[in-house]
Amino acid sequence: MLPRIETLSEKKLVGMKKQMAFANNKTIELWKIFMPRLNEIRNSIRTKLFSAEVYGTPLFFQNFNPSSEFEKWAAVEVTELGIVPDEMETLILPAGIYAVFIHKGPASEGQKTYEHIFNNWLPNSDFTLDNRPHFALMGEKYKNDDPNSEEEIWIPVKTKDGYHS
Repeated sequence: MLPRIETLSEKKLVGMKKQMAFANNKTIELWKIFMPRLNEIRNSIRTKLFSAEVYGTPLFFQNFNPSSEFEKWAAVEVTELGIVPDEMETLILPAGIYAVFIHKGPASEGQKTYEHIFNNWLPNSDFTLDNRPHFALMGEKYKNDDPNSEEEIWIPVKTKDGYHS
């Protein structure tokens, strides 16, 4: 599974976030709260939903601990930040290089794709992780736990010589 390498322009997101850890995953709970309120977001670009993670430190994966907390976001891209609904916040995805992988299959099997990315592809690539949000894009081919589901997994990277945009 090889990624495509893309340079992302800055994205403005509006959504909801929750502190969680891999050992205490609350992603389903977050989306159940967010999705019924999606129509409240003005200026949204609803073609894709963003499931983003903000790890806060570049060492998060080097010293990996499944109990370490991070911010998990359920969000949608907007054309401008303007008015933000109650109990929602904004997240800016900075411009930069991303390795984009396609996860095919049920969302519940996404861990296999992430294991491939972090244990096989990344250590053998010309890239290292960059300290920017990670995210999955769920578009029209996303069907949650359907075996035919597809989503894009965007991993922020920079070249091993430090180039990142």
